[in-house]
Amino acid sequence: MVRTELILALGMIMAASPAAVAAQPDSAPIVPVPTGTAPAGTPDTRYCMHVDPITGSLIQTIECWTREDWAEQGVDVDKEWVKNGVKVAPPVTV
Repeated sequence: MVRTELILALGMIMAASPAAVAAQPDSAPIVPVPTGTAPAGTPDTRYCMHVDPITGSLIQTIECWTREDWAEQGVDVDKEWVKNGVKVAPPVTV
């Protein structure tokens, strides 16, 4: 009985500790849900959007490509941005 009470007490202490709270992932979205069309940018600006997971996976992925790259895949960034847009990333520098 003492062992159970000790385990319960330690569990409550760990749950309330700042380190345990800090280790939990942030559940807030990256940015608010986009409205309208995709923000304007340079030809090198990358638009990050949710894409369908790979067959057999439940993990949703985010891809960041330029408007030209999205167009090559048959995606109109302005139309898809409202449903799947996440953020606008700066151009990649080499």
